[in-house]
Amino acid sequence: MITRIILLVIFFYTLFLSSFFGQDKDAETYLLIRCDDMGMCHSLNAAMEKVIESGLPISTSVMFACPWYQEAVDILKRNPEVSVGVHLTLNSEWKNYRWGPVIGKEAAPSLVDSNGYFYPSRSKLFENNPKIEEIEKELRAQIERAINSGIKIDYLDYHMGAAVQTKELRSLVENLAKEYKLGMSGYFNEVYSNITYGASLGEKTDSLLSHLRNLKPGINLQVVHVGLQNPEMNALIDLNTFGLKNMSKHRQEEMESLLSPELPKILKEKNIKLITYRDLIERIGLENMQRAEDSDY
Repeated sequence: MITRIILLVIFFYTLFLSSFFGQDKDAETYLLIRCDDMGMCHSLNAAMEKVIESGLPISTSVMFACPWYQEAVDILKRNPEVSVGVHLTLNSEWKNYRWGPVIGKEAAPSLVDSNGYFYPSRSKLFENNPKIEEIEKELRAQIERAINSGIKIDYLDYHMGAAVQTKELRSLVENLAKEYKLGMSGYFNEVYSNITYGASLGEKTDSLLSHLRNLKPGINLQVVHVGLQNPEMNALIDLNTFGLKNMSKHRQEEMESLLSPELPKILKEKNIKLITYRDLIERIGLENMQRAEDSDY
């Protein structure tokens, strides 16, 4: 009986979404561009400002635990049309450029290494058996810092997926989203892509444009990591073996893919409508969010 009820809820939820963002072959095709990691450093903020100035409707996820979040806030105050999310952060992955908890290392000893910084990877964090009480305090502090910054906050998402690593943590983040009346990325039936991140250097723009030409009707989420190839970002080296080499070149090309003059042509040709998380929340409603199982985007 319970299983039947759950299936009915999922069925009617899908019908509800279809009334706004139909999923059949005659439905509209929507594209949501989410630029992650704003606030991480100055060069990334400067790249984000270039994307914003292009006029693309975008959402950007800000790392409020990082040193440059205040500059990100200043940029976003000048551009209130941008939909802003909190990029919930429990990792710090760059050699010689680290950050730690907003609440301080003394209040979150299970979340930090011997120097008081977040661990560079999810695996190292969870090897240290982080206490959920400390995680809750830290995530709450990041959300409240964001809300108190003076910009409108629309949604939550998760740097490297650490904040939703376990079912217990996912439930915690869901409760925080409900408490602070925020959306959650991945909870609006989005079809996820980060194709530009994985594409080789020299191929990112072509990969993005090819992907856009083949979008299917519904809500399509494209996650992008932009940056400027300059001395600041050239100095950043990922401490994780799975991280990209020549990261600044990759981020520069991801930015250029969004600024390609071919992109608006394809959007018009394929009748793809650009939307933001603010749009999704206004149209669908926070009360109609649905958990995306086995997803950390």
